[in-house]
Amino acid sequence: MNVVIPTEDSKMQHIIEKVRHGQRLSLEDGVYLYESDDLLTIGQLANEVAIRKNGKKVYFIENMSLYFTNVCEAHCAFCNFRKDEGDEGAYTLSGPEMIEYVEKHFHPGVREFHIVGGHNTNVPFQYYVDSLKALKERFPEVTLKAYTAAEIDFFSRISGLSYKEVLEELMKAGLQSLTGGGAEILSDHYRKKMRVDKADVTQYLEVHRTAHQLGLRTHTTMLYGSIETKEDRIRHLMHIRELQDETNGFLVFIPLSMQPINPRAGIRRRNSAFEDLKTIAISRLMLDNFQHIKAYFINIGVQLTQVALTMGASDAHGTIVKEKISHAAGALTPEGITREDLIWLIKGAGRIPVERDTFYNEIKIYE
Repeated sequence: MNVVIPTEDSKMQHIIEKVRHGQRLSLEDGVYLYESDDLLTIGQLANEVAIRKNGKKVYFIENMSLYFTNVCEAHCAFCNFRKDEGDEGAYTLSGPEMIEYVEKHFHPGVREFHIVGGHNTNVPFQYYVDSLKALKERFPEVTLKAYTAAEIDFFSRISGLSYKEVLEELMKAGLQSLTGGGAEILSDHYRKKMRVDKADVTQYLEVHRTAHQLGLRTHTTMLYGSIETKEDRIRHLMHIRELQDETNGFLVFIPLSMQPINPRAGIRRRNSAFEDLKTIAISRLMLDNFQHIKAYFINIGVQLTQVALTMGASDAHGTIVKEKISHAAGALTPEGITREDLIWLIKGAGRIPVERDTFYNEIKIYE
């Protein structure tokens, strides 16, 4: 049952009525929500949608983040993870080295490896295939959620294979889902100004479309908080909403709050808590065809994640174990979190923790 949301704002009231009657929000609606200071109304409305879709359940997974290499041909303005070959700290792990790293940190509860890395032209496409194969042979029970759409585009360029052929080779090696990174802001003028030196808007969407056509469920993101406009953000959401209408292949949307350490990105301060919460809530309201919106504690912090669970988010991500990319960019949050702390966090928000697998199959409900 919906509660009364008091507002004297006629435009906001119109948006409330649209959401409650299942009508899709427009570009104008989304921009208006961003321009509004009424976070409580926006958050309460997003909470209604989240509860309508998932009840009071909030999902999490036991996972590990893995990075085969940080050597990268791209020079994106906002990235502090990449290195050139020969730089101090540059690395490319062999299959046995990756297995050794995983065995050092692995425990039986881990259900997913989240695998991303640099666009390393010093190794062939087969290296990326063999890396997955080695992990799958050693840990057959763990889901391989690997590579971004930008990486798939890179693999296509260095191998001469189509997106479909690249994905089919990776699927044979054990690939089960794509990560969501590489989207940044899906705007050509943004990507030019921010020197997003990788897959463009059309290519990012086409990789995910191809993956969905092959039966892969994937993830998608938005990296916000630099030079983009509010309209850029809403158009980004509309791009992925349109593809979801077509394929229904996305599992979750993850808003990523920009971290400010790299001066090349032109960012002087972090996003405010207000902006982070508003972005999560607006994402929930705009993406009516997505089941889940994730609150990513690595970028917004554990405490704010807890608040976000009452403003539209229905996923608290996972244990992660040693996240590197956001921390290289200046994240001040933990590099990982325990299952017990995630359960505490979710229950503290008045929600029901649900341990899941990559595909949101429920493993255990913690009443």
